[in-house]
Amino acid sequence: MSSSRQAKLPAALGFRMPAEWEPHASTWLAWPHLRGDWPGKFEPIPWVYAEIVRNLARHERVDLIVNSERAEKSARAILEKAAALSDNIVFHLWRTDRVWTRDSGCIFLAPPAEKQGASLLALHFQFNAWAKYENYKFDAKLGTRMAKAVRAKAIRPMFNGQRIVLEGGSIDVSGRGTLITTEECLLSTTQQRNPSMNRDAYEQMFADYFGIRSVIWLGDGIEGDDTHGHVDDLSRFVAPDTVVTMVEPNAQDANYAALHHNLGRLRAARDQDGQRLNVVEIPMPRPVLFEGRRLPASYANFYIANGAVLVPVFNDSNDRIALNTLAEVFPDREIVPIYSGDLIWGFGALHCMTQQQPGDLEVSDR
Repeated sequence: MSSSRQAKLPAALGFRMPAEWEPHASTWLAWPHLRGDWPGKFEPIPWVYAEIVRNLARHERVDLIVNSERAEKSARAILEKAAALSDNIVFHLWRTDRVWTRDSGCIFLAPPAEKQGASLLALHFQFNAWAKYENYKFDAKLGTRMAKAVRAKAIRPMFNGQRIVLEGGSIDVSGRGTLITTEECLLSTTQQRNPSMNRDAYEQMFADYFGIRSVIWLGDGIEGDDTHGHVDDLSRFVAPDTVVTMVEPNAQDANYAALHHNLGRLRAARDQDGQRLNVVEIPMPRPVLFEGRRLPASYANFYIANGAVLVPVFNDSNDRIALNTLAEVFPDREIVPIYSGDLIWGFGALHCMTQQQPGDLEVSDR
């Protein structure tokens, strides 16, 4: 890459991906509509969304994507019945294939501190529906639409002349220069994302586009994950020096080996300053099964909003441990449990369905 092009990349211009706990202008969501994503369980899903929107709108704007005017009318009716309709919700009439905006939407970057108030950048990676589904042409346009709606400059990251495939759920950042991801998702040659990219190429891309100085590679994801090991079901930053990570105490469980291995990697990892991380453990819920299939139920799929943390729960005895643990690491935020036993049949939960848009940022510890 030429030095002139390098100088124009986001990190060289001082842009970075903020941590999720830093101030938001908005949370982006897409209203559920594809019944086949929750076969036999779709009816409760809009009401789960209403509960999520109700809690988010108390703290920040919600940009809600709906497929049509008819879908907006239906969403408004449900939100009104759930006491969730407010002036803090902005509707966007855009077609989508699915609702997992963490993966299909853009990833917003914030300007450097000396340029607060400047426009955001929006990284619009290629979206290929996790190399599993054929219907994704509307979702593939979502990043550009989001960027245009907020007047952010959309950038399409490239490698060797090809657009890079990357989903937001495959990464998590500290906001200070460290990123966590998994080998299963990005480095496995069977996942059909970026076969020409190796570990070094990814780390250079993270440095150039996200402002990352240290990448922590975990191994495999959890059982039932439809996305090939997304990190937001495994381990999440909750402060610049602190990560919560899922553990499985039952040695007979299918998740035990992978989570134990990832725990060891986190304990040995170093951040951008060469310091060890504080690692906080949360036990997995008992296996959640539907029609004989294990679902990717995990407390790590929480979402950090302004003033609140929305946490998936599963009517499990470990729900309370997860909620109490997150209350300890987020003492100034409301901890909001969202029952996700039905939602998880769509193979995603709260973090998968949300995408934060940064607001006026001040560097914050959490």
